[in-house]
Amino acid sequence: MDTRLLETFTALARTESFTGAAAELRLAQSTVTVQIRSLEKALGTRLFDRLARGALLTEAGRRLLALAEEVLEAEARLLAVATEDGPVSGTVVVGAGETLCSAHLPAVIVALRRRHPRVAVHLEPHGTADAVAALRAGRLDCALLLEDVVDQPGVTAERVAEQPLVLLCAPDHPLAGRAQAATWQELARESFFLHEQGCSYSDQLAARLQAVAGAPPRLTRFGSIEAARSCVAAGLGLTVLPRANVAAALRDGRLAEVPGPSLPHISVHLARPRRRRPSRAAHAVAAEVVRHFQGEGEGPAAGPGTAGGTTA
Repeated sequence: MDTRLLETFTALARTESFTGAAAELRLAQSTVTVQIRSLEKALGTRLFDRLARGALLTEAGRRLLALAEEVLEAEARLLAVATEDGPVSGTVVVGAGETLCSAHLPAVIVALRRRHPRVAVHLEPHGTADAVAALRAGRLDCALLLEDVVDQPGVTAERVAEQPLVLLCAPDHPLAGRAQAATWQELARESFFLHEQGCSYSDQLAARLQAVAGAPPRLTRFGSIEAARSCVAAGLGLTVLPRANVAAALRDGRLAEVPGPSLPHISVHLARPRRRRPSRAAHAVAAEVVRHFQGEGEGPAAGPGTAGGTTA
């Protein structure tokens, strides 16, 4: 049996959509349809019910799904053994939020190209919920998540670093360079420009500000870190970001640090699908990520409690 048919079968089972499976596999939708029909004909049973709300596994399809995944995993192990003495090569799809994409992953990719020039990395922007769903669906090989705890079924995660957070304002803001630290009550009276909902450290700060008695704080959310940072640099309010993302702006005076309450560090987790056997290329990318955050990379790095890393 052509295992490409099984790849299409498992992709359609995950996405429950011919369009979604075609996008994931980078095939024409008609090709997905033909391959599923070929597999159903070869097995002599219908695997999906084609409904208005999507393609849903039949009882036979549910019985066969785990076996199909085992066959594909066995094929991946066979290929890994056959090529283990050769150079590492392949494409690895990595998901991460904008915070990590801008501050750390460029340095990881540069170092990886020097060490494994045949490995290609495709970056996809994802918040935590989307990244976890993509890992489970097999659309990502690994993901970097800014979360204190990652406990999700179908996903394994290891903490690789902690990132210090910093409260920021414009250099001429009244809170800039003040000798006395601002209190939560004072901060709650300011305008804040934060990363979009789902960003763990922004959500934590928003919750702390909203817990202060009195009028609700003025919070504006952006899908882009750069948009929030630009508003703060223009003197419109405050924000919170990992120090690695603003190290250069602090050095050259475009932004200033707000003396204020102590902020907890945010953990960086490297997450991977639990049941999927990683390729040699995926192993190489994961190793480079760990090396970078532990300060062993060829470019600037940010280990636990440090402020290194590239800047956006």
